[in-house]
Amino acid sequence: MDMDPRIWSGLPDHLLERVLSFLPLKTFLSLRSTCKHFKSILSSPLFISKHSSSLSSSSSSSLSSFILLSHPQFPHNKYPLYNTVTNSWCPVSLSIPSSTLKCSGNTTLLTSSNGLLCFSAPDSYSFVVCNLLTKSIRHVKYPFRPFAFELLTLVAVPTAPNNNNNNIAAYKLFMLSSSAAAAALVYDSEAGAWREYAAGGSAALNGTRHQNGVFFDGRVFFATSRPFSVACFDLEMGSWERSALGLLPPGGGGDEVAFARLVSDGDRRMYLVGGVGVSGISRSVKVWEYIYDREDGTNRWAEVETLPEMLCKKFLSVCYHNYEHVYCFWHKGLICVCCYTWPEILYYKVCRRTWHWLPKCPSLPHKWSCGFRWFSFNPQLYANV
Repeated sequence: MDMDPRIWSGLPDHLLERVLSFLPLKTFLSLRSTCKHFKSILSSPLFISKHSSSLSSSSSSSLSSFILLSHPQFPHNKYPLYNTVTNSWCPVSLSIPSSTLKCSGNTTLLTSSNGLLCFSAPDSYSFVVCNLLTKSIRHVKYPFRPFAFELLTLVAVPTAPNNNNNNIAAYKLFMLSSSAAAAALVYDSEAGAWREYAAGGSAALNGTRHQNGVFFDGRVFFATSRPFSVACFDLEMGSWERSALGLLPPGGGGDEVAFARLVSDGDRRMYLVGGVGVSGISRSVKVWEYIYDREDGTNRWAEVETLPEMLCKKFLSVCYHNYEHVYCFWHKGLICVCCYTWPEILYYKVCRRTWHWLPKCPSLPHKWSCGFRWFSFNPQLYANV
């Protein structure tokens, strides 16, 4: 039986919010365009309290998580998606028209973090940070012109990850300025302003341009080139540290580390993926985990896994010992190892301690041989821009 519209329209706001909060999240998102009031309910305390807890765990989340593929030859702003819940490629690519980003000219996807995507829009002299789920965006103007930058890292951390709260209230953009003696620049979304810091330890990053930093324990970490070590930038203090985690682990048996990449879940764990061999040529690939001993205050790298021989042969043949093309990222319990010149991802499932190849995207032409960029994309309803 249909409800009398006069009764429905006369419901108090708190009762209407309670009724609508029982809708599945995907259903409600499709209805939010019907009126401004429905859209405003997304930010109501009742709706947030009901859905934020269910979004905090991947096992119960009503939203899927994806690995997003970018390539310069794809139609402008189209990105194939691999669904890591169903383990399959989505039949339709993600399309992000310029009108959605509210900017003219070309845009390039640079980085992602907890549901937020960051694009560069050079024609608008700005970065564009957006939450595609809520269709909210922010244009962050370059701190000065001309502006050349590198090692851009987007840091969007849940307000209280240990309390099952995935709300992203703020974020920071970290990068080095190529035109200002490698000074560190940090944009804080809460303050809405840039801060510039002295170059300091950034000199240790010379030659380390193949991968953005990883966020762990309030700092942005980088694996430096030879001699391999770890440098980090404290986002709160605005200072560099070189010896926080010491030198990287030795290969063992006379071998040495040939390349090193850091991966972090942003909260509890940080890993190191490294090639081990002699004379800069890898013969095996290992994974170490950073261990901090609270009793004696010491830290170390503990080896946790070695890539099986057959998978290792394929991966090293893909790289062909050009390790500058190798980069890694974390995605929902997966350590993803990628190469700019190869259309597949090698990933390590941490909970099962197993290695797999992610299948090639079926829409990729066979002739494309380089320029593959992969990103972790986890839609979050309460990731504020």
